[in-house]
Amino acid sequence: MLKNVIRVGIADMNIAKTPHTIRTSGLGSCVGVVLYDETKKIAGLLHVMLPDSTLGKAENLNVAKFADTGIYALMERLKAEGVRPLSLKAKIAGGAQMFQFGTSDTIRIGPRNIEAVKSELNRLSIPIVAEDTGGSSGRTIEFDPSTSTLSIRTVNAGTKDI
Repeated sequence: MLKNVIRVGIADMNIAKTPHTIRTSGLGSCVGVVLYDETKKIAGLLHVMLPDSTLGKAENLNVAKFADTGIYALMERLKAEGVRPLSLKAKIAGGAQMFQFGTSDTIRIGPRNIEAVKSELNRLSIPIVAEDTGGSSGRTIEFDPSTSTLSIRTVNAGTKDI
């Protein structure tokens, strides 16, 4: 079977099954959340833009945009594919502090996204097995459900696998 890369945009989510991989780019202050089941070789990827859906003003809320609604929605999509929530593990990357001036919460989106993602994963009892978060550089991530490897390409720092 041909291997495809499933792309996930900003404030978006999708799932991938072996042999396909799943990728998102443009992770600055955004956090990429991978939920996966090692035995079923399936993974979901969520590109979180903001920590909290109460920040959203739209009536048709994009659940993938926020940590508190997106992680739950991704878990539900994986459940629809036959994954048991107790078998899920998480890997996360991103949440950079992209602006070095000021300390107000509006500037601290990256750190707040990381905190919100961790809080929601904890609430859902999904363990984080690896992370590459913080710093000040953007990232592109790609997850391979067949190996449970998350490859992270960081601007000016090359690629590493977690």
